[in-house]
Amino acid sequence: MNVLVTGGAGYIGSHTAKHLAVSGHQPIVLDNLSKGHRWAVRWGPLIEGDLADRDLLAHVFRAHSINAVIHFAAVAYVGESMKLPADYFRNNVVNTLNLLDSMRESGVNALVFSSSCATYGAPRKIPIPDDHPQQPVNPYGESKYMVERMLHWHGKAYGLRWSSLRYFNAAGADPGAEIGELHQPETHVIPRAIAAALGDLPEMEIFGVDYDTPDGTAVRDYIHVTDLATAHLLALERIQRQESSGAMNLGTGRGYSVREVIAMVERVGQRRVPVRECPRRPGDPPVLVADASRAARVLGWAPSYSQLETIVETAWCWYLSRRQISGAKDHSAAAAKQERCAP
Repeated sequence: MNVLVTGGAGYIGSHTAKHLAVSGHQPIVLDNLSKGHRWAVRWGPLIEGDLADRDLLAHVFRAHSINAVIHFAAVAYVGESMKLPADYFRNNVVNTLNLLDSMRESGVNALVFSSSCATYGAPRKIPIPDDHPQQPVNPYGESKYMVERMLHWHGKAYGLRWSSLRYFNAAGADPGAEIGELHQPETHVIPRAIAAALGDLPEMEIFGVDYDTPDGTAVRDYIHVTDLATAHLLALERIQRQESSGAMNLGTGRGYSVREVIAMVERVGQRRVPVRECPRRPGDPPVLVADASRAARVLGWAPSYSQLETIVETAWCWYLSRRQISGAKDHSAAAAKQERCAP
């Protein structure tokens, strides 16, 4: 298949593009590079542009004979969405409507959507099942929920076949260290802990140490980005077989606290992570863990790389590879680790 990967220069999109290519498909990446990286597009063409450009979309579908779409393109910072809700609804909702219109005009009726556990809001039950009520508490989650409803009604009215994948905490990096996580700013726990361990940050912040959890810090379900990429391909193949559309969680069903993550970074990197304890951030629930039984049953999907040690090891190797390119030096633990990280 020729698969349009919107946002394919980003973290999860680039890993999925690689997985598509390895599986014999042709990814065609459309990305405006506001968050993604040109160097992350390595397995097919990059079209630099925005989903707001309807003429460009029409050209892409026509010129590349697109068969299906995997849709990652979005802005995705919860805190920012509280300050800039209009930007989130314009980018995540209006631009998705442009994409759906272009698909319909081009006769393409298969789409896999990158959704989020943020659509659930404050969880009433742990682990969170796929049929948990969706009551988002921020514009980011609301925008993802609105797109899910658009997909539902496009399926009813226009015959769109779709799959909505609700991620929990994407983490880790390509096992070959070819691509990985690089956000600006970087807000995720694992890369920040690695940066602090290597002295690239003065300390790792722990936001909240008084949660009702075993060690007082927030618990999250971490899923390796390669396992997410696999799930996208399985979901795409399923809807191409014209099986029923729907949404499902992607997670491991096992949560780790912030302190447990830091301890694993220290174990893998053989370095201490300096920390600073900070107050809770508004809206952060104590525990977010997925019930991903539907993905297992419907897709035959099971995580292969999502043990916490594997997640941290691949993230560490990727961080070192990027650090070398940028000219940073490390002559002790990092140098010893580099040998282990060779593909």
